[in-house]
Amino acid sequence: MNTENYWTNRYKEKRTGWDIGQPSTPLKEYIDQLIDKDLQILIPGAGNAYEAEYLWNKGFKNIYILDISNIPLETFKKRNPSFPSHQLICDDFFKHKGQYDLILEQTFFCSFPPSIENRTHYALQMHNLLTDNGKLVGLWFDIPLTDITENRPFGGDKMEYVGYLSPYFNIKSFNLCYNSIPERKDEELFGLFIKK
Repeated sequence: MNTENYWTNRYKEKRTGWDIGQPSTPLKEYIDQLIDKDLQILIPGAGNAYEAEYLWNKGFKNIYILDISNIPLETFKKRNPSFPSHQLICDDFFKHKGQYDLILEQTFFCSFPPSIENRTHYALQMHNLLTDNGKLVGLWFDIPLTDITENRPFGGDKMEYVGYLSPYFNIKSFNLCYNSIPERKDEELFGLFIKK
């Protein structure tokens, strides 16, 4: 399956049930306590990137939005015409190169087929994209993993995620969200991981 075509078709067909139309509460509240406006921030698999828009409006300027489909990037640019075009990146996360102080995870981990190879590669790539002591922060779905290959988002649980991430990251916190939107109550884990 061509990954770019898959996601582009999802946007064209408006099959975007994950899109809540605003920054998710846990990430918004995390962003609210950030002080350093010079942080280099990456949001991979960003979709319509409401968190990036929120950051931009709060004065953060080094925000890079990565998605494999150009459709959400074009939508974002229409909403935010002053946002620098070179910071909108249409690319495969697994091939992307760069160095960031902070990567915001918005259930991106759960968007691609959940093979051991993919999930291991995700953890290694996150590690490679971060500067020394860089942080991976965000949301992972805490829902059962099924064998249905079209059942995106793919699930997982805390123990599984820790298994993939702990070789590359020190875990500062990783717990069930207390401030999820009602539709995702008890289905999201919020994590803060520091690069080893």
